[in-house]
Parts: sequence; C-alpha cells; structure tokens
Amino acid sequence: MSKSARCCAGPVDECTRLAGDGGARLTVCARPDGDRTVVTVRGDLDLAADQQLQHALRSALTDSGKGIDLDLDGVDFCDCSGLNALLGIRQQGLDQCKTVTIRAISPAAERVFALTNTLPLFAPEGEVDQKDDASHSSTDPRVEVVQLRRAMQTRGLIDLARGILMATFALSAEEAWHVLVMTSQNTNTKLHRAAQQLVDSVRGEPLPEASRKQLSAAVTHVTAARERMRQAE
Repeated sequence: MSKSARCCAGPVDECTRLAGDGGARLTVCARPDGDRTVVTVRGDLDLAADQQLQHALRSALTDSGKGIDLDLDGVDFCDCSGLNALLGIRQQGLDQCKTVTIRAISPAAERVFALTNTLPLFAPEGEVDQKDDASHSSTDPRVEVVQLRRAMQTRGLIDLARGILMATFALSAEEAWHVLVMTSQNTNTKLHRAAQQLVDSVRGEPLPEASRKQLSAAVTHVTAARERMRQAE
C-alpha cells in the first residue's frame, strides 16, 4: 500500500492510501490513532466506487485494533450505495467486536444519513444525546436493527426510482439522485417513501399533487444547472 501526504491530517509517514490516486473520484487513506484507525474518505460515494470503497474499509477495519473512525468531511456526493457500504462495514465491525464511528461528515453525506435516520448508529461512545429517556431509543439494539434493515432493504427501491427518473427525463445517475432527494426534502417525505410514490406512478397510481409539483421543479432545477455548466465550459 502506498504512502500519501494528501489525505490524512496525521504524519506523512503514517498515512497509507487504501484506494484512489491523484486523479481518482474516490480516495481512501488511513492512519493509526492509538488502538483505532482514522480513515479519511474523499470524493464520490456512489455505485461506481462501491467495490473500491468496500475493499478499502474492510482492509482498514482488519488492520485496526478496536475499530475505525471515519472522516467524511471531504465527501462531495453520497447516494444509497455509499450509505450501504458504510452500514455494511459497521455490521462487520460489530461481528469482529469493533466499532465504526464518524468523526466528521460533509453536508452531502450527512443529508443521506438524515433521510434514513442512520447517523446515530455511528456516534462515538459518550456522544449520544441523553437529555431525556426518549433519546435513549437511539442506542436501543432493536431500533438499530430496524434502521439498518430499512436502509438496506430500500436501496433497490431507491435505485429503481432513480432509474425511472433517468429514463423519463434523460438525467444522469447523479442528477436523478438530486431530483429524488430534493423532492423528498421539499415535500417533507422520507426518501424511501418518495421513491415508492414514483415507482407506483409508473404502475398507474398518480403522484400526489405536492410531489408532482416538487418533482417537476427539481427536474427543472438540475437540468438548468447542467445547461449553465455547459455554457460555462
């Protein structure tokens, strides 16, 4: 594994590049921090980088003493594939009696965790909010199982909805993801529910009026942004 001076904030000679190079869309670096390993991830966490990300995270977890701490502050894009990889490595960590936490996270990555309510699963020990008894449910193992299953099980549904958007509006995979997320946020609807509504509409059920309007506005927004980028080139 190659050494790198560009990913981790630690000493240069302790930083190991696990994935990517100077021009890669995804880079993953690791450095030891006591009995844990800090893993810095930068770039896009999508289907194209799925296998590379999983391999790098497994390597870091295996080499760690008690687990890994993720620095996701440099993540520019994250969809359900990236989330699925992170949930998967967390489960592998539990199987090895290790923990996987998130030290820092970018707005792009945090949005996906917020939509699926899975960020509390990666909270470092001692940082879970305990203001009242209700907040303790975030650490209840039964709640963790439900959240994990929901995120894993809805991946196919979300990917299907994204494919429908790509085919219907000639969008790229990233543009379709943004349209789905924007529609979900602007209608105050969970991401998997927004995806289900879109899939149901193909089967003959009309979209709710609010969803239809916000979907149209989101498509207009991303296509206009694409056109502006083309004109700027």
